Amino acid sequence: MTLNGTTNRKSQLLAMAVSATILTACAGGGMTGQREHDARTFAPMAVLAFDAQPGARAFYGTYEGLQGSAVYTAEFPAGWDGDGLVMYTHGYRGTGAELAPSLPPAAFREAVLAAGYAWAASSYSANYYDVRAGIEDTNKLARELTSYLQRDWQQQLAEPAQYLISGTSLGGHTAAAAVEWENMQRTLYPVPYAGAAPFCQAEQNQFQWLGDYNRLAMTLAGFSYLPYSEFPQLVGTPDAPGPVVRNLFVIDPATGQSTWEPANINGERLMAMAMNLTGGDRPIFEYGFQSRYQYTVMGSGGDDGSVRGILDRNVYDNADRVYRWTDNTSPTEMEVSFNDIMMREEAARGVNAIRNDGVRWLPEIHGDFSVPVLTLHTLGDFYVPFRHQQLYRQGAIRNGNDELLVQRAIRAPGHCDFSADEIRTALSDWLIWVNGGPKPAGDVVLDPVAVAQDSYGCAFTTPDREGLPACSRP
Repeated sequence: MTLNGTTNRKSQLLAMAVSATILTACAGGGMTGQREHDARTFAPMAVLAFDAQPGARAFYGTYEGLQGSAVYTAEFPAGWDGDGLVMYTHGYRGTGAELAPSLPPAAFREAVLAAGYAWAASSYSANYYDVRAGIEDTNKLARELTSYLQRDWQQQLAEPAQYLISGTSLGGHTAAAAVEWENMQRTLYPVPYAGAAPFCQAEQNQFQWLGDYNRLAMTLAGFSYLPYSEFPQLVGTPDAPGPVVRNLFVIDPATGQSTWEPANINGERLMAMAMNLTGGDRPIFEYGFQSRYQYTVMGSGGDDGSVRGILDRNVYDNADRVYRWTDNTSPTEMEVSFNDIMMREEAARGVNAIRNDGVRWLPEIHGDFSVPVLTLHTLGDFYVPFRHQQLYRQGAIRNGNDELLVQRAIRAPGHCDFSADEIRTALSDWLIWVNGGPKPAGDVVLDPVAVAQDSYGCAFTTPDREGLPACSRP
């Protein structure tokens, strides 16, 4: 492994640390009011131990994070001498009070260790959708890991010469946001990451998507006259679908459950608008649409727009959004009429403002980075949609750094549904690139003709998923 610019990176780290100290000293706290999340408390689970990969050493313990105690885990290959450290950032873990140890997938661990890197991960000091804690707690762990290992394990290890970051879902949001220029300047614990690999990443548009889809379903099902807060009762449960589901989808008479096949013109319109909102016409979309992730998405319906207390007010806004189910140049008369009755909401003014005590409550991603970034995203992901990749590319183009972004589309219907081969290959290619090797190949994401091709996503999908259209390969 070749490491370049170590001295320069350490100088950057020192400079950012000084800036962070000044920011912390001047910090006055929030730019807006109190939020529900500030009063929540969490605690590490009792058992933290995990088994190391063959030939590696496993470490674990607790440390003080942004909102209280957090759990750390780490694994070092034999002979590691400070070569490099990959910070792994985990996905959404619900709303419970217990903080569990974080372990990357086996393929991730194998690829990182085989390349001579160590990895470390934080539980974060809070659950819920707390990307702020994800960034601050992960960054603090990166900076202080060797001191924690000496304190807890009496291990004297060299400081890492290179820091990288990678994660999935909410952790993908965390990893991508951690290398955004704004967040690198605002974080309390600056880390000079040399690259990021966010997989199936969420971002701030996630909550626009969830709000859009559920309001579209409620309106098309004929309930736009009711308060949005009643959505959960109108949806029902998988075993007892409510009127929103029954009015739009075919119900299996044998099980009483939804098939997620459109039952009428309004169900077809909902599916078409969902396709447009999640990335446009593309292979595998329909498999994700007709999946269990429908209830995952609808499970967020009726919320007040505060991301369940992560913010202090509503962040969702569709006041000026035009919804389409056709691809005509202009909206049809029916689309105009639909948009006239569509449920509307406006974001609270100043919600999620820049803060002077660290990164925003909901850190944002705008494609403003200066290090190599490689992403993976499944085409059928109905929960965290492929659309995020298109927004990421557009942001990188606006910021003039799109040459540093490689994106790969995977032909799978689920959320973060990557094979071990896809993970290993992506990480290997990324690590070579970060250390001065050739830029990896990727997929285009902004050309709608290319994305709509039946073969789109075949280049990096391995193996073909059972039950899905197979790729034609030599």
